[in-house]
Amino acid sequence: DSDAEDAVEQLFLVVVAIDFGTTSSGYAYSFTKEPECIHVMRRWEGGDPGVSNQKTPTTILLTPERKFHSFGYAARDFYHDLDPTESKHWLYFEKFKMKLHTTGNLTMETDLTAANGKKVKALEIFAYALQFFKEQALKELSDQGGSDFENTEVRWVITVPAIWKQPAKQFMRQAAYKAGMASPENPEQLIIALEPEAASIYCRKLRLHQMIELSSRAPVNGYSPSDTIGTGFTQGKEHVRRNRQSRTFMVENVIGEIWSELEEGDRYIVVDSGGGTVDMTVHQIRLPEGHLKELYKATGGPYGSLGVDYEFEKLLCKIFGEDFIEQFKIKRPAAWVDLMIAFESRKRAAAPDRTNPLNITLPFSFIDYYKKFRGHSVEHALRKSNVDFVKWSSQGMLRMSPDAMNALFKPTIDQIVQHLSEVFDKPEVTNVKFLFLVGGFAESPLLQQAVQSAFGSRCRVIIPQDVGLTILKGAVLFGLDPAVIKVRRSPLTYGVGVLNRFVEGKHPPEKLLVKDGTRWCTDVFDKFISADQSVALGETVTRSYTPAKPSQLVIVINIYSSEQDNVSFITEPGVKKCGTLRLDLTGTDAAVPNRREIKTLMQFGDTEIKAMAVDVATSKSVKVGIDFLNY
Repeated sequence: DSDAEDAVEQLFLVVVAIDFGTTSSGYAYSFTKEPECIHVMRRWEGGDPGVSNQKTPTTILLTPERKFHSFGYAARDFYHDLDPTESKHWLYFEKFKMKLHTTGNLTMETDLTAANGKKVKALEIFAYALQFFKEQALKELSDQGGSDFENTEVRWVITVPAIWKQPAKQFMRQAAYKAGMASPENPEQLIIALEPEAASIYCRKLRLHQMIELSSRAPVNGYSPSDTIGTGFTQGKEHVRRNRQSRTFMVENVIGEIWSELEEGDRYIVVDSGGGTVDMTVHQIRLPEGHLKELYKATGGPYGSLGVDYEFEKLLCKIFGEDFIEQFKIKRPAAWVDLMIAFESRKRAAAPDRTNPLNITLPFSFIDYYKKFRGHSVEHALRKSNVDFVKWSSQGMLRMSPDAMNALFKPTIDQIVQHLSEVFDKPEVTNVKFLFLVGGFAESPLLQQAVQSAFGSRCRVIIPQDVGLTILKGAVLFGLDPAVIKVRRSPLTYGVGVLNRFVEGKHPPEKLLVKDGTRWCTDVFDKFISADQSVALGETVTRSYTPAKPSQLVIVINIYSSEQDNVSFITEPGVKKCGTLRLDLTGTDAAVPNRREIKTLMQFGDTEIKAMAVDVATSKSVKVGIDFLNY
């Protein structure tokens, strides 16, 4: 079987990974012939001062006719330059990825709301965004190779947070099909990778000169830990190719030095802190190949750096009034975007030891609109609001003391530390050697310091150098070798709805069904795998069933899932139908055996789950992917 697999693998000339983030997105790629080179996409037009432009903001603009117009900086700048009378007809979306995390009952019909309040199907927006990246990447590959690159030559990898529920992961796949990256007929062209797993794979490859250790043990490379990150660090073997502006990273094919300190069975935690979510995963090493085994199912929550933006908004509401801020966002959406951009670059300047104030420029239309709205000046509002650590400076800026800025970070950072403490207290998580802090929010010195002071005594806290690109690079490595993670934990309990012979005293009487003189117990949940059980890559669980009537020609098997471990009946709260296997045996001439056997198989361990049913007598079979969106 493995030979057939290899034949398929060779068809892709390149692996392209897309890190579709809450606040910013990007892509990277590697040619299957030279897997040690990872190319990070070319620099983007229109970056912000004080923000490195390796990734582009996750913002998208549709025309008033709801057609795709632009993405990233281009979308933001175009929207911003529109006349307010025009801009209210255009549909602008930002930070829309969180919707997939927060929507309890996500379907193909779920809507997103644009800045002007109009609604568009989420699937369309995600498909437009992925299509944009698909075209950018193919164009860059074609420019570089001098000939047109076909989509069929690319294996795509899209990263999603590990704590997303299954429907959100499937939603991403559907959006990618709509964008033309792969198709239901050719699903292996697209891999959905989990963000902290991708980071973990990359961290394995690190050499000491490519990371910063936060512990006070010893300076790394002669830098003492108090040196601010990013001063004078040389990129590990990075070279910029001037002619085409994408950055290439050499990933040395040795297992990194940090890894040489890890022995069989060692454990480490990867904390992926991004814009929207923070994901934590605990891995254990299995030598000799250094395969990874997931020890504790991914946990985390919506504690990303957006929480800091939200606190800033609350602060503005406190000073200027919630009614004004709400109106301002609706009436001057472009100026609101401007204000948040100004805040973003100051947010990145926040540090534990900072003493001088941070100035945030208020857009002219904010000052102007406030005066119209309230009849007095912004300056007056600041004086009479008793927020004493935010002052007005004569140059038209909000002047925030470092304490005021740090206070905005506090609720989010406290939640991350709190959550990490809970994970550290789990019995599966004893003896963790390293904590890798990755993701865009990991660039924040405030978060670094908080994690170091809380957990530095328990394990070594390590930050890869180009921390915002860790996931992107890891996702490329994962696409080149998807089998590197060998054991995962199932996030849900899966099973099939069946009839059992009714047993008095064991089965509840309301489940009794009498058919043709036989007493059946209905709605039984026959468990295939329970939540948090270890599953090896490609592991298959098989059950055999017999149809209630041997003469049945259409056999329908329903698959159910639940977050609970011990489920007895499919009618219990929290049990969701997530797949149907419909085996049609009409037209099979073979004499119907008196006991027909239907084998049902479920294959786990991949980031997505497959199921299959086989009629043993005729070996007719049917396959299905687990579907969480259409039931």
